[in-house]
Amino acid sequence: MSTVLSHAAPRQSTARLDALKAKPRQPGEASFFFHDAFFKCDAVKILPCEYFVHHEDILIMTTLGSCIAACLWDREAKVGGMNHFMLPDGAAGSGRYGSYAMEVLINAMMKQGATRATMEAKVFGGGQVIDGMTSMNIGERNTAFVVDYLKTERIPIMSKDVLGPHPRKVCFLPASGKAMVKRLASSNTAALAAQDRAAAQQVAPASASGGAVDLFQAQHT
Repeated sequence: MSTVLSHAAPRQSTARLDALKAKPRQPGEASFFFHDAFFKCDAVKILPCEYFVHHEDILIMTTLGSCIAACLWDREAKVGGMNHFMLPDGAAGSGRYGSYAMEVLINAMMKQGATRATMEAKVFGGGQVIDGMTSMNIGERNTAFVVDYLKTERIPIMSKDVLGPHPRKVCFLPASGKAMVKRLASSNTAALAAQDRAAAQQVAPASASGGAVDLFQAQHT
């Protein structure tokens, strides 16, 4: 992992970031590009309701509470992407909801040469980071949704880090399909807690059908 990320030339990095920033964006496509000093590479941050797809190993990253980030990678086309959704399903046309966010991500990858038959997934998030919100089960419902969705689409889940009390920071390299996750300390949850409360205000109770880690840990590919 360090070999991949540690040799970016500053001049080339600046040129790529400038090109990415200048490129017209689709609705919901991430636009927060920067140079990550820790990994020494170009990066893009995915905010809630956003996604990003690319064919080069720019670092895609996001931070999760009860939300889910699905990282998809096409092993033949060598293209990948990540989304960040807050609830399983709801009003059409919003990246807030997994049912829409997954279709947008898959379609964006297919536009860059991917096919469903050669896609693989890694899934993160679905944590319960706010005490007293167990009745909503948002993290569990988000996790169940994405697992069922990928099973229906016949996209295998190669690895996952979901549920539990931890917020998470996730990084993904879309050309190589490598992912890393860091479980954050519970004291770092203020922004995520506000995000999760906002999601909880829009979700009905579930129906019947329905330890910090200091260093990033790479998920197997």
